Amino acid sequence: MKRLCFYSAKEIVAGLERGEFSCEELAKDSLKQIDSLEPRIHAWAYLDREFFLEQGRRIDKKIADGAKLGVLAGVPVGIKDVFNTREMPTQMGSPIWQGFTPGNDARVVHYLKMADAVMAGKTVTAEFAVHAPGPTANPHNPEYMPGTSSSGSAAAVASYMVPLALGTQTAGSIVRPASYCGVYGFKPSFGLLPRTAVLKTTDTLDTIGGFARTVEDLSLLFETIRVKGRDYPVSEGALNDMKRQRKAPGEKWRVALVTGPKWDFAEPYAQQAIKEFSEKVANLPDVEVTEFELPSIFGTAHDVHGTIYDRTLAHYFKSEFEKHTLVSGVMYEIITRGFNVTLDQYRAALEDQVQLYRTLDQLFLEQFDIILNLATGGEALKGLDSVDRPDNCLIWTLCHVPAISLPVFTGPSRLPFGAQIVARRHNDRLLLSFAEKLEKSGLVPGCPNPVPAMAKSDLALSAEH
Repeated sequence: MKRLCFYSAKEIVAGLERGEFSCEELAKDSLKQIDSLEPRIHAWAYLDREFFLEQGRRIDKKIADGAKLGVLAGVPVGIKDVFNTREMPTQMGSPIWQGFTPGNDARVVHYLKMADAVMAGKTVTAEFAVHAPGPTANPHNPEYMPGTSSSGSAAAVASYMVPLALGTQTAGSIVRPASYCGVYGFKPSFGLLPRTAVLKTTDTLDTIGGFARTVEDLSLLFETIRVKGRDYPVSEGALNDMKRQRKAPGEKWRVALVTGPKWDFAEPYAQQAIKEFSEKVANLPDVEVTEFELPSIFGTAHDVHGTIYDRTLAHYFKSEFEKHTLVSGVMYEIITRGFNVTLDQYRAALEDQVQLYRTLDQLFLEQFDIILNLATGGEALKGLDSVDRPDNCLIWTLCHVPAISLPVFTGPSRLPFGAQIVARRHNDRLLLSFAEKLEKSGLVPGCPNPVPAMAKSDLALSAEH
């Protein structure tokens, strides 16, 4: 019998319903795992043990009273420390906000509570979710970076502290940590997860998503916290359009292997890995894979993203910049660049973003269902303050499309890195379906991949019992 902290979200919900264990027992085992590994990983910005256990006891009482349980009943969730939380501080990776408690919950946190999930604590983020890294280390080797800025969330899931965690992505801050930590990371379509009471950095880029160890858990998290109902006619219409979200029996999945425009920055071993993986995908009976080069307009995507990103950060953090209360040098560099972006340049970049989105949407509509590419240009780099290699992540963020990092590969240092799949905007269910197909076919190994060395002894002990 495995330890409870190794259960998936679905297994937790089912086990509680069958009375196999209590929610308080689960919380205690999660805390045991955190106590064991946190001194090396540093995934948590805030952790209240008694509040964790109190939530578990509350779920146990609901069960004892025969009350109806939510779809995530008892599941511990790590909350990136940019989401407002009523009972816990929201510090956003900045000492300026040390101990700040906003007094309300972000809407997605509210949705999690309504689903009877347990708020495990606040996970480490980069300063204001930008580039300056926090103290979190890669669970597979603490000398290596875990990816920014959702580093704490990815590391907490990879090390079995929690089965689910929230993250945000403005460039690649979900996909990259998922890739480096060897777990699934899902950045849904822009706007499908509400941003109310979440740190804002860039109006047309900030996207909420999450981490899990199974595709099924990713889907469960997504369906729990996404916007729903008649107030959202565009997304509801698309998500419930079965012609968009399902493949008919015998209908081929059209997959495009995309390498550029930052292909040359990827490590040779990573380039070889994604090509070999695409061949395995192509061998599935109902999948056809073709290599595809994005139109030349996508060569401008990184510059367009940089203009929008720098200008909006300069707007939102003008006061901190002028008072010189920011901590990291990288924030000052970005904001200084942002002040040099004129209003006309910013508006032009927004128009370019729309054109990129429309071009990609038309390509999906006419030519393929799924884009396959690298999540990162290789495994994590040594040093917690290392700078990521340029990659394609921000293109998909810029174009508002859903993306999932798949824990497929290991590099020469036996550290993980991922493949990335992308779909048309609002075809999130289709993308999750394809990810599940790859998982069930065995093309995506068990997650995390590989299992962090520091967790292997606990797994072996679980197997013995």
